[in-house]
Amino acid sequence: MSIKAELGGEGELMASNFLEQNGYQIVERNYRYKHAEIDVIAQKDKLLVFVEVKTRSKVGFGFPEQAVDDKKAAKVIEGAEQYIYENDWDGDVRFDIIAVVVGASSEIQHFEDAFY
Repeated sequence: MSIKAELGGEGELMASNFLEQNGYQIVERNYRYKHAEIDVIAQKDKLLVFVEVKTRSKVGFGFPEQAVDDKKAAKVIEGAEQYIYENDWDGDVRFDIIAVVVGASSEIQHFEDAFY
């Protein structure tokens, strides 16, 4: 496994733990549909949350959340639409970003309702 993949996996695990500590139930991780991947799907009460996790080891080239451009958001939305269809979900949904900086003092930022 590449260092980049290991870092991404670590960030997704940290994000999942963060969500659970804040009252979310993790429904699925790394959901794939065609070329779309959703890092974390979580539920809180009657809200289904699709989460894009971005992880960096340093912010010299920009903050993690800045890596979620319109193209990436469109892919997440495409995957979410398929997931909603497959699971016959008719409740509310939200699209979040969790930015993780891993280092001597790791930092997690949760951006709710980040795109759509």
